[in-house]
Amino acid sequence: MELEEALKRHGVPMGTAASYRRLLDAWALEPDPHTAVAPEDAVDLHVADSLAALTFAEVRQARAIADIGAGAGFPGLALAIALPDARVDLIESAGRKVAVIERLAAAAGISNACAVRARVEEWAAAAGRGAYDVACARAVGPLAVLLEYAAPLLSEGGTLIAWKGRRDPVEEAAGAEAAGILGLELAETRPVEPYPGSRERHLHLYRKLGATPERFPRRPGAAAKRPLA
Repeated sequence: MELEEALKRHGVPMGTAASYRRLLDAWALEPDPHTAVAPEDAVDLHVADSLAALTFAEVRQARAIADIGAGAGFPGLALAIALPDARVDLIESAGRKVAVIERLAAAAGISNACAVRARVEEWAAAAGRGAYDVACARAVGPLAVLLEYAAPLLSEGGTLIAWKGRRDPVEEAAGAEAAGILGLELAETRPVEPYPGSRERHLHLYRKLGATPERFPRRPGAAAKRPLA
């Protein structure tokens, strides 16, 4: 899909096209972009897939967004361009990936995005606790793990948007159990078609109902090694 078509599909102003083009051009030139996505597929698999989150009013209205496990910068950088009034913190523990995020943001002229070099559990136990009205997680882990990462970051009433492919009843049941422990609930699982021909793409929206229990976050690695469900 052409970039302009992707922006129109997701209701993003055409005036942002130059920023997205600079972002994609810089990404294609990265010597180690930390991704298996071919440059010709980047509009679909990075930009359009990231912008699918704009289908939710909670994302469009967000003022503080956390991108959990941001990798090479998606969805965080794509959302930062679309939402210039929002602060987007891209939380990533790997120094090389943080450097990629910083180079891409500079090349695209993105001023409202910040790379945070930290384990998400460490950030959630410090400056990030309760600091965000939206958290995003794309290609990071199972729902039960994502919920544990996100809950301490979110303010009360905040939302987690989790990108997933084909629906998995076992994973979703584990997510529901973890959500109950963490003070969240599933509000909606929405099928999306971020680009023509995409199949089995779903966004899961969880809403934070109350305070996160004090024992969370657990120490780094615990959520993945010993999931709540």
